[in-house]
Amino acid sequence: MTKKLPHIALLGIGLMGGPIARNLLDAGFPMTLWNRTASKCEPFASEATVADTPANAVRTADVVITMLENSAVVEQVMIASGAMAAMKPGALVIDMSSIQPSVARRHAALAAEKGVGYVDAPVSGGTLGAQEARLSIMAGGSEEDVLRARPIFEVLGKCTRIGPVGAGQLAKLANQAIVGITIGAVSEALLLAAKGGADPAAVREALMGGFAGSRILELHGQRMIDRDFAPGAPARIQLKDLRMILDEARAEGLTLPLSQQVHNEYLSLVANGHSDADHSGLLLELEHINGTRLAANGPGPKE
Repeated sequence: MTKKLPHIALLGIGLMGGPIARNLLDAGFPMTLWNRTASKCEPFASEATVADTPANAVRTADVVITMLENSAVVEQVMIASGAMAAMKPGALVIDMSSIQPSVARRHAALAAEKGVGYVDAPVSGGTLGAQEARLSIMAGGSEEDVLRARPIFEVLGKCTRIGPVGAGQLAKLANQAIVGITIGAVSEALLLAAKGGADPAAVREALMGGFAGSRILELHGQRMIDRDFAPGAPARIQLKDLRMILDEARAEGLTLPLSQQVHNEYLSLVANGHSDADHSGLLLELEHINGTRLAANGPGPKE
């Protein structure tokens, strides 16, 4: 006799939530979906229930997954809209959004008052990782709650339990510091090489075989060369994450100069109208500063 799969309510069907919904439905999980823009649920309407409010989505769910843009949106959907209050005792919240660790801890305390478990489980891997079920999932919560969530995580990627509630969000901040700073480094390196007359595509290929090789050089370096800045992870989200990194650093009495500098560059990138460009589009800000443009065979005039 096969074990009955838990009923999942997924709140947030965006760039990441859509592929997550697809993989969970393909794995056989019964699902209820909710999204602020209801039309994003339509591709799944024949396979899942579509709810009109977050509270109605979660009422009978065994597991509630949120994949929302930021702390304020999670607060609105889970608390202000009454979703947390509508959950049944014994259910489990898995917040896969990237939010402040303090918000995760507060929501976990509210969940506990309802007899509901809580895991903060932000992810890395972008839309491609979500589509290919190769997400790196950073989980914060009790061993028992993370164990309950593992059958879901196994459908989506690889989970590592980081520690208690909030620890997953701290790991995600560490991830985003490395990502943001490395995107900045790749942008500068390719532009430097191109300005001197080297072919940036050949430079990227050479560097991939050495100590500077990285996933960001591989994927985002290619995006920069191809000038493909369609959003996988929008620049505004990277800026939000860098802001949270600096807030957390201040709360811990730390100074993080590299994170501060990259934050300022993303702030300018967004202010210059590129909020929805992929975060690899930080190259556009570097080009703006220098009045030049990365081209396949070296620098060209500014666009």
